[in-house]
Amino acid sequence: MSQYEFSVSVQTRYLPDQSDPDSHQFAFAYTLTIRNTGQIAAQLISRHWIITDSDAHVQEVKGLGVVGHQPLIPPGEQFEYTSWAVIATPVGTMRGEYFCVAEDGERFEAPIAEFALHMAYAAHASLKWTSGVLPRRSLASSGSRGSDAFSFPTMSTRR
Repeated sequence: MSQYEFSVSVQTRYLPDQSDPDSHQFAFAYTLTIRNTGQIAAQLISRHWIITDSDAHVQEVKGLGVVGHQPLIPPGEQFEYTSWAVIATPVGTMRGEYFCVAEDGERFEAPIAEFALHMAYAAHASLKWTSGVLPRRSLASSGSRGSDAFSFPTMSTRR
């Protein structure tokens, strides 16, 4: 086990009430659980997201903390929050990383593996999505239609 390590798990859901398919706006909520699997307490300082829709349009999001928090997470404990993103297609992906600082001053990154955003039927209806991987383009976009607004963080001490 590394001294400096966070594991990240995610659950997603489509938000039909916040979406407008006729205007190419598909909203998705994602709940992330960040667990300190290392040996030293560490603080999440900032985040970096790469959000890609099925037309290969890329949004890049960078910012301090998550949902207005920069949680200090002791070993064996976790921090959970829910946020959302809007993309122009019913299928897309997100991936990224958290930048963290341990109590002893060591800096490290916690990668967030790519995960899918999709309407319940879209994954089966879209031929572009059958491989499970979307094509990559350069990160030309610096704008974001995602947000950390309307988020509900919780700190738990599950071991």
